[in-house]
Amino acid sequence: MLPVLHRTRPLLFAADFKQESADFCVDEELGFECSGEGEHVWVLVRKTGINTVEAARRLARAAAVDMRNVSWSGLKDKHGICRQWISLQMPGKETPSFEAALSDELQIEQIQRNHRKLRRGNHRSNRFVIRLRNLRWLDSSNTSDISAALEQQLQRISAEGVPNYFGEQRFGNDNISKVTAWFGQQYRPRNPVEKGLLLSAARSLIFNAVLSERVAIGNWNQYLSGDVMNLDGSGSVFVPEALDETLAQRLQQMDIHPTGPLWGRGDSRVTADVLELENRIVSGFAVLADGLVRHGVEAARRSLRLPVQALHYRLSDSRPDLELTFSLPAGSFATAVLHELIEYNTL
Repeated sequence: MLPVLHRTRPLLFAADFKQESADFCVDEELGFECSGEGEHVWVLVRKTGINTVEAARRLARAAAVDMRNVSWSGLKDKHGICRQWISLQMPGKETPSFEAALSDELQIEQIQRNHRKLRRGNHRSNRFVIRLRNLRWLDSSNTSDISAALEQQLQRISAEGVPNYFGEQRFGNDNISKVTAWFGQQYRPRNPVEKGLLLSAARSLIFNAVLSERVAIGNWNQYLSGDVMNLDGSGSVFVPEALDETLAQRLQQMDIHPTGPLWGRGDSRVTADVLELENRIVSGFAVLADGLVRHGVEAARRSLRLPVQALHYRLSDSRPDLELTFSLPAGSFATAVLHELIEYNTL
């Protein structure tokens, strides 16, 4: 069972989400240029109605490349219009046209050569355009103007960030049931891709549970004794000696963030109050935690706070629809932003 994900404040609004593919658009932003030569073919695809793995399979078949030689930076949602890069290792081979892969679901916008393959988390950020339909007060008896309250909430999110939850798509329909059965030797992943998805789901569940506890307590964006801190915009972490004026100022300016556990083998580096809190929460997920260690997953840390960059909104004049645009760093989820703003329904 997935843990309850607490919010920093009560919700005010409700809306309908993903009623059409165009209601969720994401563009992967690399932040660098391909070299133009090398044994790796990088393909910028535009996909609709299929997930990243299926898009990669279609490219692999069209190029006669084994899936073991295909990679991507991040998994993108099946339900939406998503632009992302996929790389194929093709040493000594000409760049294919990929014509056999093309369809209404999969289009190719660029093809580049590069010296290196695309690795997980290689891209800098994702740019989202999201349409929320039938925006309304959660309390249907409220008849006041919604725009002023909405702007106040969005300004707060822009200034303070949101809890950095893994989105529900990380867990699929039954990933937690499958990984629990796998760790209990009652299920075997079908291939390396599924194995990676199940391990990620287990780590994400534990992280969300720890983060939700700190949101409930109110210290998800504050220093707690024993914290390991993350340097904003990087995977770099450090252990401060104690909370001082400089650390407090950097926290307020969102230059650094507290972290939570991506569970696995090795030292988590946390101590004191954080160690006690994390051990208490993780004890409720002993099967998953032990299985991650047993399968050799290395422990890491992830920021508890998610900065939301370039956040803009537009309310439709003709009907109560809300369009949001914003950028998030690689590895984060747009639904973490929506979770703080609205109660949403999807088809």
